[in-house]
Amino acid sequence: MLIADDLEQLLEILPHSVKKSLMKHLNRKNLIEIVMDLGRRPEARFPEGPEYLSNKAITWHDLDYSIKRIGNFSGDNRSGIERTLHRISSIRNRQGNIIGLTCRVGRAVFGTISIIRDLLETNQSILLLGRPGVGKTTAIREIARVLADEMEKRVVIIDTSNEIAGDGDIPHPAIGRARRMQVSQPEFQHQVMIEAVENHMPQVIIIDEIGTELESLAARTIAERGVQLVGTAHGNYLESLIKNPILSDLVGGIQYVTLGDDEAKRRGTQKSILERKASPAFQIAIEIHDRVNWVVHENVEETIDQILQGSQTFIQSRRIMPDGKISIRCQEIITETIKWKNTKQINIFKDGNNLNISKSNKKLITTSNQLSFVVKNKTKVLSIYAYALNIQQIETILNTWKFPFLIVKELSKADIILALRSNIKQNTKLRQIAHSKHLTIYTIHSSTIPQVTRALKKILQINSISQIKWTELCSGKTIEEINALNEVRWGIERIVVLKKEPVELLYRLANLRKIQHSLVQFYNFQARSFGAEPYRRLRIYPS
Repeated sequence: MLIADDLEQLLEILPHSVKKSLMKHLNRKNLIEIVMDLGRRPEARFPEGPEYLSNKAITWHDLDYSIKRIGNFSGDNRSGIERTLHRISSIRNRQGNIIGLTCRVGRAVFGTISIIRDLLETNQSILLLGRPGVGKTTAIREIARVLADEMEKRVVIIDTSNEIAGDGDIPHPAIGRARRMQVSQPEFQHQVMIEAVENHMPQVIIIDEIGTELESLAARTIAERGVQLVGTAHGNYLESLIKNPILSDLVGGIQYVTLGDDEAKRRGTQKSILERKASPAFQIAIEIHDRVNWVVHENVEETIDQILQGSQTFIQSRRIMPDGKISIRCQEIITETIKWKNTKQINIFKDGNNLNISKSNKKLITTSNQLSFVVKNKTKVLSIYAYALNIQQIETILNTWKFPFLIVKELSKADIILALRSNIKQNTKLRQIAHSKHLTIYTIHSSTIPQVTRALKKILQINSISQIKWTELCSGKTIEEINALNEVRWGIERIVVLKKEPVELLYRLANLRKIQHSLVQFYNFQARSFGAEPYRRLRIYPS
């Protein structure tokens, strides 16, 4: 990465004692900001922590020395140094006099967005999230340069505090060919956003620090006009935007919806639930946790829906390694009432143009013979209590399809209950007994053979998935075999079961396809191999 910081120009505005200390400092290149408060010792802040720069307290004379060398402060108490990216913010007393300065070092870091370069080429709107000082503005500045210079797009930057393109009328070279529109007062930012679309025909609009309801509304308006947006907002996680009533419109907004009794039971939720109101203004969201660790949500619409429903999803973590390479890791999480719970992790390694998926748990482990033994013997025979259904009809279906179920006549011996939905709604006592014994009730609309068969298949699939013990199933396997098994598991649980769509796996050697076939059978799905060696691969079909 190439870094340009113009640090000497920032040091020139500092009092002599502060400047002299920084000139000799060995860690000067990592300086984040300098803090000068009246009556206190000056501080330099580094990633490792703050340090005092002098034993002498800051006086009115010191502050006046710096203020005279800085441009005028705007309505948000910010100023800058012309043709640099440095930002100077002031603290005032009740009379309006400046009693403190925060001098933030502005750096143009070329190459910092290589970690998400592939996302820029999708032409989708991108929202960057992160706490103050984590590097959002540095990233958005480099994004503007790449889009304008390397991808040759018409880029307009809405620069409210002159932090992206620097102070003065001439923008800093770090933004490349992108154009910059300044904002006279922060409260007018939303108006300048709309003006940029109407007057200057941009393909991309860059917005830093979206923070008000009017700015959120302007962002939605711009997105609906077909202009690509790249913006930043404060918040460590995507879920923090859902809880923020001002910024929730950026991700589609949320609303309470009251469901009918049947729909609530079908979904397995309460009658009052949270749902997304509209399509998000940003299709991709990126959480910047620190300068080398980023979390990517490539489909904001789907992620928001899963967060609101408390369902299982994946997040993509990207990390810049010390050697400059980019590591991509997919992490499986469960959201519950908008609270995150880490469960298991899956690593994704680049393999040509494909992605191989492997579980990061080092206990994953067994040979093809052991896998066959697990598949043949691990299926548990479930006891079904058929409430108000034709038992002979169900037994005929079980014999025809060879389902591993046993019909019992006593509720105390049952593992699950199968009944008509209309009967269950009217039988409060049965529901109470099932709840006390922790029995799952599966309902069907009618007692026809297709309905019963479909219900039994679904029960079998759910049971098969829950029985898999990966430490036993993968015991003693090579990394290639582990990758092959986890690819089947990910494809079935995330695509075949949830989306009811077929999934095509990566091409594998014959011995690896064999164990993949065995695992597919254990899930009670169908699969077939196609293609010519060595590119022969598996396709798994929903029931």
